[in-house]
Amino acid sequence: MTKVVILCGGLGTRIGHETKYKPKPMVKIGQYPILEHIINIYVKNGFKEFILASGYKSQMIKNYFKKKKIKGTKIKTVFTGKNSLTGGRIKKLKKYFEKNEKFMVTYGDGLSNINIKKLLKFHEKHKKIATMTVIHPPARFGEAILNKNDFLVKFEEKPQVNQGWINGGFFVFNYEIFNFIKHEYIMLEKEPIKSLVKRKQIKVFKHHGFWKCMDTLRDKIQLNTMLKKNKAPWL
Repeated sequence: MTKVVILCGGLGTRIGHETKYKPKPMVKIGQYPILEHIINIYVKNGFKEFILASGYKSQMIKNYFKKKKIKGTKIKTVFTGKNSLTGGRIKKLKKYFEKNEKFMVTYGDGLSNINIKKLLKFHEKHKKIATMTVIHPPARFGEAILNKNDFLVKFEEKPQVNQGWINGGFFVFNYEIFNFIKHEYIMLEKEPIKSLVKRKQIKVFKHHGFWKCMDTLRDKIQLNTMLKKNKAPWL
């Protein structure tokens, strides 16, 4: 079974006072930490084995999953350094994988209704070292469309932007990814991805459905509101 790595080491300073006392992935959406919601996205798609790449307040994550059992899952928390960057955290997990083994990676703050099985099939079909999920970012503000006489002809409250794509996490990597990460202070999103692009070894999986990152306090409030209104597409 394909293992899933969740990057859980960041400080999450933009989300407010809560992260003074807990790591960002342990901030709750409803009754459960966002990390548990992310794990359940994979569980729903049939994935059961998780490695949580922790850093800041690592012990809190470890203790939570010692007590909280998610049926049928195997969850290991691995401390990957307090100040390691995303690439470095992945590099430190190399010993947990066999050569020729592929694995999944995502961030500890992003929710989506992505079809993970479909993502994995896409990766296997294209036979590249890496697959990155890309999404259209939701617009921060409402979009006003005017005619030539400055009358408002259309207004959409926070539409999804259709022009560009951004990194939505939900990666699949082959074992060779470790060759592209030189040390622990390297960001996955910089040199490793650029090198893969240069070698034509990364494909993008386009996700058109729901995606939301809990980057700020505002995002946390929005996700909690969706849950309260029973409009949580990731469940």
